[in-house]
Amino acid sequence: MAEYQNIFTQVQVKGPPELGIDERGVLTAERTDATRNNTLVGRLGNAQLGPIHLGMFGVVSIYLFAVWFMIVGFGMLQSVDYNFAEFFQRLFWLSLDPPLEEHGLSFPPLNEGGLYMIASMCLLLSVLSWWVRSYLRAHELGMGKHICWAFAAAIWLFLCLGLFRPLAMGSWSEMVPYGIFPHLDWTNYFSLNYGNLFYNPFHALCIAFLYGSALLFAMHGATILAVSRLGGDRELEQIYDRGTASERAALFWRWTMGFNASMEGIHRWAWWFAVLVPITGGIGIILTGTVVDDWRYWAIEHGFATEVPYSVPESSLIKE
Repeated sequence: MAEYQNIFTQVQVKGPPELGIDERGVLTAERTDATRNNTLVGRLGNAQLGPIHLGMFGVVSIYLFAVWFMIVGFGMLQSVDYNFAEFFQRLFWLSLDPPLEEHGLSFPPLNEGGLYMIASMCLLLSVLSWWVRSYLRAHELGMGKHICWAFAAAIWLFLCLGLFRPLAMGSWSEMVPYGIFPHLDWTNYFSLNYGNLFYNPFHALCIAFLYGSALLFAMHGATILAVSRLGGDRELEQIYDRGTASERAALFWRWTMGFNASMEGIHRWAWWFAVLVPITGGIGIILTGTVVDDWRYWAIEHGFATEVPYSVPESSLIKE
């Protein structure tokens, strides 16, 4: 029999459903039987689907998200005079745009950005409700709040783009349009209008943490997969009952880079690297247009970039 490699042939354990515990830490065997196993899902995670706990804040979050989705959808549909054929044909280019600059921070008419503002309020309350739900679930299960604060870091960037910076700039027109390609166009114009965000040091930190977190997660995932046939995927057992899996993984990294992270330490490294992506990105967004008007000139002034005179290549000149 060929050596077992679980990256290709993952074993899926299927047994009685795990229904979890209630707020008191008591098993909830009678709560529900709405569970089933899914082989395809099992290739990505645990094969068991359900039960799910929404709670009041979960229901509020889903309802408000649905309202946001419908407002954006009908706003886009209105832009093509309710022509469904044209709607689906141009879907990637359609958008629901923020108010014009002339409205400032006032509430605009519905057809001039008012629908956008209502949709944005629903989206904001939906995201915040989902955060409260995640916090309450963690608290009632006696968990740490690491997931909640990681989610809060993403919400920080979301708020910087759609609330804090528009307030600092004095206009709701600085908000991001809803739409696929219009969203990408806004990002491009935002960078061009403020002298190229690549010269924003917080943007540079954001990208460094983004690539760093991707590398750390890949290193950790590859390490555990590489020793899973030796029990490395059972990390809890490996912590208090050391075996060949954990020791070989540690030995590999000591030999390749001089030191190894612990079972806990690698998760702290990866958590901080990932969380610092939206935190630094949000700081860079807040400073753009409020403190720094042109990042290119700022970089030259602070020795972050060199001033290279623009020259037209001779090959592009029209010769008479």
